[in-house]
Amino acid sequence: MEPICVQGRTLTGDDLTSIRALIVQHPHWHRTALSRHLCQVWNWRNGTGRFKDMAARTLLLKLQARGLIQLPPPRTRTHRPCAEPAAMAQEPWLALAPAPIQGSLHSVQPVSLELAQTAQRRRRVRQLLSLYHYRGFHGAVGENVQYLAQDAQGRELAVMSFGAAAWAVAGRDQFIGWSAQQRARWLDHLANQQRFLILPWVRVPHLASHLLALATRRLSGDWHRRYGHPVWLVETFVEQERFAATAYQAAGWLLVGQTTGRTRQDRAHRLHTPVKSVWVRPLHPHFRQHLTA
Repeated sequence: MEPICVQGRTLTGDDLTSIRALIVQHPHWHRTALSRHLCQVWNWRNGTGRFKDMAARTLLLKLQARGLIQLPPPRTRTHRPCAEPAAMAQEPWLALAPAPIQGSLHSVQPVSLELAQTAQRRRRVRQLLSLYHYRGFHGAVGENVQYLAQDAQGRELAVMSFGAAAWAVAGRDQFIGWSAQQRARWLDHLANQQRFLILPWVRVPHLASHLLALATRRLSGDWHRRYGHPVWLVETFVEQERFAATAYQAAGWLLVGQTTGRTRQDRAHRLHTPVKSVWVRPLHPHFRQHLTA
């Protein structure tokens, strides 16, 4: 068979044969054991030297979705606490309605954007997004960076979550000008702003664009310190029927197109999702040279 590119790796027919043999030879292995073993065999690591276990797991799932392998059934899991809004609502800190935060941007300055590094902080991000973001949130997988924004008094204002970029976006890819091979090689140097939430009791004009500017100023450095490589461009998708995206425009993001209203799993053209505008923000003046190398 012709080589195929999955999760940024080029796989040959021999690679698929080896994966199938591994599954047959170790029927007691669960999916995590398989992905970890592949990382070791391929020496598949990120920029900090850590094995790319989540990337390997996603690769296996994509191969199964294409009908190329058959994985063992997933282990039975209990729902994570962050995915249970009813349980979270019983927590004492959520029982009290926060006091409204209103006024000018100057009145809440200096605004800090804190990197959520500890388990407690990341749990807080999950809780707030699960409760108050219209799309909910069940936690991040793979490479990701999350932030908590606070005002001068330490009051929470907003949360952001950045993760892996989408595989193929027509407007974005045309804007970058890269080939399919270049995209496969450099996609991990893009990030996607997956969630951005101004907390519902916060009413501060121009706060959103200010936070976007703070985040894009530090995102690449934070990503590099955590994963060993920088981010050269960030993207996001904004539902056109819900939002005007004026904050992104004010923060220097560029509109490069819109989605088709279908998901990549919609091979029969039957599923419809909200049309979203595609916005990008270069994080390096020579981002094109890096991404098309």
